[in-house]
Amino acid sequence: MRITVWGSRGSIASAGAETVRYGGNTACVSVESDDAICILDAGSGLRRAGLVFAGDTRPTHVLLTHLHMDHIQGLGFFRPLFEPGRTIHVWGPPSTTQDLRTRLTRYLSPPLFPVRIRDFGAHVKLHDAPLAPWLAGGLEIRAAAVIHPGPTLGYRITSGGRSIAYLPDHEPALGGSIGHPAWTSGHDLAASADVLIHDGQYTAEEYAQRVGWGHSTVAHAVALADLVGAERLVLFHHEPDHSDEVVDQMLATARSDRRRGSADAAREGMMIEL
Repeated sequence: MRITVWGSRGSIASAGAETVRYGGNTACVSVESDDAICILDAGSGLRRAGLVFAGDTRPTHVLLTHLHMDHIQGLGFFRPLFEPGRTIHVWGPPSTTQDLRTRLTRYLSPPLFPVRIRDFGAHVKLHDAPLAPWLAGGLEIRAAAVIHPGPTLGYRITSGGRSIAYLPDHEPALGGSIGHPAWTSGHDLAASADVLIHDGQYTAEEYAQRVGWGHSTVAHAVALADLVGAERLVLFHHEPDHSDEVVDQMLATARSDRRRGSADAAREGMMIEL
């Protein structure tokens, strides 16, 4: 598997001189095998991913964790969606009230966006992510609900015995500490993952004012990574007001606090081979 980060920022894009190293685009990560492309979330980073994957003949699957704007705003700028004859599968969290097409159409229609899903050149197939694992080429995908406002999924992708867990918007410490596996959100998805890409948006001081907003501190991310035995933690969903220097400081804290395994911070253009 090849993992590429196209957008690492959370909440709103924040391009500028102070965010150039880690990037200002919102959430988007691709996972590739020889016979499939999976794209985790469709934030503003999806536009650049689309330039690379334009014309690619591999089956393409877009896996949405949830439908907050920073995770879907790149859909209308994803070039493969405008390629006639191409099939794009879009997976998202199920809802008890409306199907995925109805919910996505709220954004992909006037007055918020001029192009509707029906106007894309590609054949777009929309799916509620199932509870049981499914296959995209040689990639096994598993989804499960995690703690974040509104229906939200985390994903685990496995191939050849190696795995990546993706929990970009996640508050496992809500209501208490991160502890026993049975009551820790995201535990089963992340258990023994080779790479855990996880929400690390806030400092402890910021989190104290934002409990219940659906995000984690660096300490929460490290605690979960240690609990599940993840080999490599990648901090993600960087706070839009955090400069590169602030992310550097948060990363240094994560590295010093990890009891086992390594820590890194997601940056646009980062590639990980598994």
